[in-house]
Amino acid sequence: MTATRNIIIIGNGMVGHYCAEQLVAQGLHENHAIHIFGDEIHDAYDRVHLTGYMNGHDALALRLHADGFHTHHGLTLHRGVRVTRIDRAARMVESAEGPLSYDTLILATGSTPFVPPVPGNTGTAGLVYRTLDDLDMIRAAAEGASHGVVIGGGLLGLEAANALAGLGLSTAVVEFAPRLMPVQLDDEGGQALKQRIEALGIEVLTSHATQRIIAGEIQRHRLVFADGTFLETDLVVFSAGIRAQDRLARDCGLEIGPRGGVVIDGQCRTSDPAIYAIGECACWNGQVFGLVAPGYTMARTLAATLAGEDAAFAGADMSTRLKLLGVDVGSIGDAHGTTPGSRSYRFIGEVDGSYRRLVLSADGSRVLGAVLVGDNAYYDTILQYVQNAIRPPADPAALILPRGEGADLLGADALPDMAMICSCHNVTKGAICTAIEGGCTDLAALKQSTKASTGCGGCSGLLGNVFETELEARGIAVDHSLCEHFSHTRQELYSLVRVHGIQTFEDLMAQYGNGGLGCDICKPAVGSILASAWNRPITDPLYIPLQDTNDTFMANMQKNGTYSVVPRIAGGEITPEKLIVLGQVARKYGLYTKITGGQRIDLFGARLDQLPDIWAELLDAGFETGQAYGKSTRTVKSCVGSTWCRYGVQDSVGKALDLENRYKGLRSPHKLKFAVSGCTRECAEAQSKDVGVIATENGWNLYVCGNGGMRPRHAELFATDLDAPTLVKYIDRFLMFYIRTADKLQRTSVWRENLEGGLEYLRDVIIKDSLGICAELERQMQMVVDHYHCEWRDALTDREKLKRFRTFVNDSRPDPDIRTMPERDQVRPAENLPAATAPAGPQDWTELCGLDDLVAKSGVVAWHDGSQIALFYLPATGDAPARVFAIDNHDPFSNANVIGRGIMGDLKGQLVVASPLYKQHFRLVDGQCLEDPAIRLRTWDARVENAKVAIRARPVAAPPEPVSA
Repeated sequence: MTATRNIIIIGNGMVGHYCAEQLVAQGLHENHAIHIFGDEIHDAYDRVHLTGYMNGHDALALRLHADGFHTHHGLTLHRGVRVTRIDRAARMVESAEGPLSYDTLILATGSTPFVPPVPGNTGTAGLVYRTLDDLDMIRAAAEGASHGVVIGGGLLGLEAANALAGLGLSTAVVEFAPRLMPVQLDDEGGQALKQRIEALGIEVLTSHATQRIIAGEIQRHRLVFADGTFLETDLVVFSAGIRAQDRLARDCGLEIGPRGGVVIDGQCRTSDPAIYAIGECACWNGQVFGLVAPGYTMARTLAATLAGEDAAFAGADMSTRLKLLGVDVGSIGDAHGTTPGSRSYRFIGEVDGSYRRLVLSADGSRVLGAVLVGDNAYYDTILQYVQNAIRPPADPAALILPRGEGADLLGADALPDMAMICSCHNVTKGAICTAIEGGCTDLAALKQSTKASTGCGGCSGLLGNVFETELEARGIAVDHSLCEHFSHTRQELYSLVRVHGIQTFEDLMAQYGNGGLGCDICKPAVGSILASAWNRPITDPLYIPLQDTNDTFMANMQKNGTYSVVPRIAGGEITPEKLIVLGQVARKYGLYTKITGGQRIDLFGARLDQLPDIWAELLDAGFETGQAYGKSTRTVKSCVGSTWCRYGVQDSVGKALDLENRYKGLRSPHKLKFAVSGCTRECAEAQSKDVGVIATENGWNLYVCGNGGMRPRHAELFATDLDAPTLVKYIDRFLMFYIRTADKLQRTSVWRENLEGGLEYLRDVIIKDSLGICAELERQMQMVVDHYHCEWRDALTDREKLKRFRTFVNDSRPDPDIRTMPERDQVRPAENLPAATAPAGPQDWTELCGLDDLVAKSGVVAWHDGSQIALFYLPATGDAPARVFAIDNHDPFSNANVIGRGIMGDLKGQLVVASPLYKQHFRLVDGQCLEDPAIRLRTWDARVENAKVAIRARPVAAPPEPVSA
């Protein structure tokens, strides 16, 4: 018998984990023992979207793999274990766990932030922006701080600046070079980016060399620059580049590049034939690559090589597209025009601060590169010209001129098969066409098959364009259906509901649906449409099965299955008496408290059974629901305006109160955030909201379609110097037109980007009434305003509705698995624990609860002998008898007990429940996870007899059946 050969990967970052996936894809896990060592205690996570962690996402949301990935494939993950030495002669690695031999060693150790040796760069003056732990340190340093500095104006530096601004700090960026992003942008592009970022309130200091950091007089620290000037701040984040993490390679004598990095050949092999290097620690042809896509290409090359295939790494395209602080920035190919004889076209938009440069070859026959600042709509087209040597149009300048004057976008049909669509996963147009020929006729299936657009996501627009073009070329109609249950878009369904006066999901399904129960896509979408159209209470029993858990229980579910409570604090204005009540409630129920960016106070950690008692106390104190749980109007943020501020020119607080009280409760395709600033100093950040209002000497300026989050977008100036009635009229029309025409879960910013005719068309509709619908839009909004009700007040006066707020329908105990731990004088959730081994269940039929404890087409949870059992009830219809399904309440992907609060539906004829946290689907009949064949929840037999619900244990489950949905 042949001994198992060992493959060791040192590094569990994005590239190291992707390498492990590629080894599995090549089948190498079947005849090798694969070990992965990672310094961090976390699972592999998405560093590209680290900003999302600063914006409130937890580490699990960034995780790159499903729970159980390593176990399922027989991989051994050494989490939080640092390899300290490589013994090449013995082919061993050493760690705190002891020595481990290897046959093949893969270095995927990445890079480390470069911190210049500036005297004083310690503590809160020496932070870096690289890992989750780094971000936790930045967040801790920001407590009690008012100002932050980022040293370094490159890609990561501007991301760090965005994070500091998101923490509410006044922020400055200090760059040694004469422009921002000196690697990617030319002088004009850097200047355009500087102007745009400064317009957002972030100070930019270029050509500044920090000589030392000393104690500050006002803030914690003082940065002293080479020219003698200084800047005081409370914390300093260094983002001055990266250095290959090649210490292990140096120590064991591997060849190192002149500027660092482990030297590799085309197969990613180092100077030792048993050792390979990939990602940011590798040096190929004298170059170290600082983007994830080249690392992925190296990982694919290496896995193919180890599998005996011919493969070679031949370099990587370093073009990049991103949104920095809400500003589009793109750099393609030879952006600086360094190719001998190259010529350039430039477009400078002084009005909006945009800049575009197109670089051509000396003879004009090829597009070599481009710089884009302000609008990345041009990126995909120019990238394809560069990558595929497509001859430019007769007037190449048309490629960068404003769309109304320039050439059309390069059509997907003009791209060759070798055109790279997704560089993260090396997916060409040809591969997409092959997948479509193989039966991938919906976008989700295409992404699952090819992995296109599952990396950084930057190619999603181009992927959709190619997909639809190729379907049409094959005579296949492009399906824009909401889901398998409705062959209509959300916009079409909204019109059908309004025109025909449809009041229920069942009526809509019967008249315009394809049959079935619905699913976790169409149910919430239709529930939102019905609420927007008729403003009926979401607590209506007819609507309960449609709602996600947040709307069902009128609170935001957190990662451990508890909820946050967010009462409305209109305009951010609150009396001392109400502040005291919030503190008393939080202390009484042991809740974590935090002030939000929308000027409200969140109370975290409420158990399901505590929600009615908490809200009863809040309502008695004069609060009302803040609808923070719904896709609806959230907050209207404000500064103090002219009533207090010496710069204010209008009463911004009063205006914010008027707007929030008018639009509260308005249901929409996605959440809506407003802000009102009392002057152009813009302290309320109105230009980052869906609706922003800024005071002027002559009235109010209206901004629309902005948002923060992972894809920030600057709001656009819609109208100026409006009086109060006109301002409200325009907002009424704008919101109802958005609600009428947007797609499901589509922010106003994305809706605006997809709106044909752009901002001018929107102005024509809203201001000039070009469609003749403004009077109708105003009537619809007034109906919503007139029928406002506090949903929690409705629930507390209805005993039937209160029955939903029980952890277990047959037991008064709380969930015993909800645990907390102390942190900074408050509590936070302890890590959720995997499901404990519980008894199999009763061998004979055992009653759990009454039939009246169940909710039709929805779930509840019962307790039995240490097991939490989610019960889903499908009432009798026609000849079909009533059915009850009993399934484990424990979600294996989050380790929270929440399955009973998921949406019940059907997918391709199979009854399923969607987890309320991360939306995996489980078949109710046998617990099989549709997304991961290795996962199956425990199920029990269940029946209804004499109005009682009973269960009994099932035999040990057989191996999972093939998943077809």
